[in-house]
Amino acid sequence: MSLPESAIGIESALGWKTYPVSRRAKDPLLRFIIGGLEMRGCRVLSAPEPNRAPLYVVFETPGGERHGILAYAFLANTRLTRNRPDDEHRFQIKYGSELKGILEITIDPHALITTIFLGIDPMRGVFVAADPLMNNPSPMSRSVEFKTEHIDMILTSGWAAWERERRRPKTKDRPVADVDEDTRIQVLVGGTQEHLLDLILLERIARGLDPGERHLVADSIVRRPDRGAVKSASHKLLQELGLPAEALLDLIEGAGRLKMAVRGWVAEQHLEDTLRRVPGVSECHRINEEGQPDLSLRWRHGPPILIECKNVLRKTDRLGRPRMDFQRTRASKGDPCSRYYMSSDFGVLAACLHAVTEKWWFAFAATRELPPHGHCPGRLASNLTVVEPLFTNRPELVFYKCS
Repeated sequence: MSLPESAIGIESALGWKTYPVSRRAKDPLLRFIIGGLEMRGCRVLSAPEPNRAPLYVVFETPGGERHGILAYAFLANTRLTRNRPDDEHRFQIKYGSELKGILEITIDPHALITTIFLGIDPMRGVFVAADPLMNNPSPMSRSVEFKTEHIDMILTSGWAAWERERRRPKTKDRPVADVDEDTRIQVLVGGTQEHLLDLILLERIARGLDPGERHLVADSIVRRPDRGAVKSASHKLLQELGLPAEALLDLIEGAGRLKMAVRGWVAEQHLEDTLRRVPGVSECHRINEEGQPDLSLRWRHGPPILIECKNVLRKTDRLGRPRMDFQRTRASKGDPCSRYYMSSDFGVLAACLHAVTEKWWFAFAATRELPPHGHCPGRLASNLTVVEPLFTNRPELVFYKCS
């Protein structure tokens, strides 16, 4: 099924780079994608020849909605590798002879096309997917690893999500801070072939979300009784966010970057509502400026207190305590330590517990009391546990320390 002229026009407009690949190697991956969509009653309208990557597929849902996906798909396998664990599975990010260099992953800013980034094991009939945004750009030949236990989870339940730490090995040529700069928690999602449509839905809903909220969305998607239609999650989403439809639409209309991180902004709305109810708080408002803290307020007519809202991870520690991956998405070029915050950036850190509790609850900490980073002087530690006495659910106690 060849790519129509209209699809070629879209490719030209978005400007994604294509790579020559082995037809024999990519054909099973394309067949997996097409078969997964057809298992859910979708009709594939156009698909590419499997000799170039990424794979652009247009399909129609049973409800008549048309969607396009851009699939950066790689073969997942269990081939034993020297000095690697026997229970390790992986997919390697490479296209043809492009063993070196950087893979730039195209993300449609208008969300008309959904990008998926995944490894496919046709023999087992499963896929494992990572967040395209978190992996953009990706060094060619890097591998995404997972375990036999994750494959067992997928085969048992059909769908699973788990955390994975992204680490780069220490070398004598790279400073420790540069190693830590690439240590981040990301959420991998796996499914059997029939769950490919759920992955597409996940990427449409969770685009730009923190790992904890992405994990929560992944856990909740397959619980929906109406998951067969891509747009059907909107009703569930409104209920989950805890806002009337009119209020949510007003919120979206008034924020330019809201579409990239819906739940993050909703968390800020709930945080603002929470803080406005604290006795002594006045002039509480969201800042809505890129690179700035999220909220500003005055307590007992004192100076402004700046507040940063961050989501916790979905998975708690072994004692059931929430965890937080507390760092910026990217570092400044040439300064890996710039990924980490300083206590002077804002006065209060608000930990949004929604990913764990599925309720809009918050815990608060004064940034001057947060532990320092181990290798970046003047910066704050990136791995936090939301536990007393560092955090409290009484923000007025933290405001007192800041005043």
